[in-house]
Amino acid sequence: MLLKYKNFFSVLGLWIIFGSIIGIVVGSTTTFLLETNDYLGDDIRLKRDWLIFLLPFGGIIIGYIYMNYGKVFLNNTWNDTAKLNNLVIDSVHGKKEVPRRMGPIVYFGTFITVLFGGSTGREGAAVQMGGSVAATVNKFFKVNKFDKKILMMSGISAGFGAAFGAPITGAVFGMEMTALGKLKFEALVPCLTASFVGHYITTAAWGHKHEEFIIQTVPEISIITFIIVILLSIIFSLISVLYCQLRHWIEKFSEKVFKKNHMKRAFFGGIVIVVLTLMVNSQDYNGRGLQMLEQSFIEDVPPFAFLAKLIFTAVTLGTGFVGGEAIPLFFIGATLGNTLHTLIDLPMSFLAALGLIAVFSGGTNTPIAAFLLAMEMFDGKGLEYFFVACIVSYLFSGHHGLWPSQKIYEPKSRLYNTLRAETIENVETKKKL
Repeated sequence: MLLKYKNFFSVLGLWIIFGSIIGIVVGSTTTFLLETNDYLGDDIRLKRDWLIFLLPFGGIIIGYIYMNYGKVFLNNTWNDTAKLNNLVIDSVHGKKEVPRRMGPIVYFGTFITVLFGGSTGREGAAVQMGGSVAATVNKFFKVNKFDKKILMMSGISAGFGAAFGAPITGAVFGMEMTALGKLKFEALVPCLTASFVGHYITTAAWGHKHEEFIIQTVPEISIITFIIVILLSIIFSLISVLYCQLRHWIEKFSEKVFKKNHMKRAFFGGIVIVVLTLMVNSQDYNGRGLQMLEQSFIEDVPPFAFLAKLIFTAVTLGTGFVGGEAIPLFFIGATLGNTLHTLIDLPMSFLAALGLIAVFSGGTNTPIAAFLLAMEMFDGKGLEYFFVACIVSYLFSGHHGLWPSQKIYEPKSRLYNTLRAETIENVETKKKL
């Protein structure tokens, strides 16, 4: 019995130590990512509209890097860093390995995308850096195969918690992102440690301040309001499916047309973004679009802003540019909620917040993390409505999502008639066949 407890505390101690190491490194690198992105996007690009015309050439640089340095042969298999979050998910499932070079490559690609006006976020780079750091810790300390997967989850948690200033969400997101219908609670301690350490390194040690979104008014609880929230959540979930499907279709189409030549794909995608920017005569949908995202909580935005951002981001990431998809999902959901305010007699900031969280839940297939994000982001306001919105959006989005490598351990409903242990990519392929 004494030996059992000794082994238990030994493993627990190692997880806390490894989680702390991952959190410290990822928190520091994420701060660099956030500060550099803000400088490139806000201080440089927004003051120089002409930089958008260099986006196609930035795409060539990104494509060249991924084609020549992005593929690494490890453990008898090729690991392509251009698969981004999908490679991190595959590594958790033991199918692939995350190369140590993935972090620096995705950071550089994200900086180029942001500087020249690609429509993307930045948290994806933080998650992938988390995976890269976790892989380095695994290799340096010669961690066993079982614990490797847990520490990879910790890397995801550290990246998300540090990037959004949401440590509790980050802890759960690291466990929930990789699979539908299954949470590996054994990973909770290292994930929680990595997420909290990453968050506090970013905010307390380096002093980074995250953006804040404030709900002015939350409607009183009533059956009618709950019904409206459910109906709206279905709409938000369908929008998340539309984005995911369009983004994946563009990726497959561009790979087919350009025969998987990353340089040609990104160059063409850059041209399309330039044309779209000239057509709308605005750069509101380039970069993160944070200004309009914040505006959607306090005043009217263009009624079709959500659709414009959806198309801009799908083209940017679908043709090989690099960046995160959470902020674009926030933008799409919040601006759609803002637009629906003209039709529905509910507070504008509440509808914007509801759209932000529901679209994120449906797109990422992480309803628990999405609910916790709402609690951390909006100080616990409207928790009953957000809980319902997350669950409804998750269910109605079906087996679609941002990351085709997500494994379905348990179908969302028996009505979907989906086999267990299938990936989202396999399910979608079988549907088409």
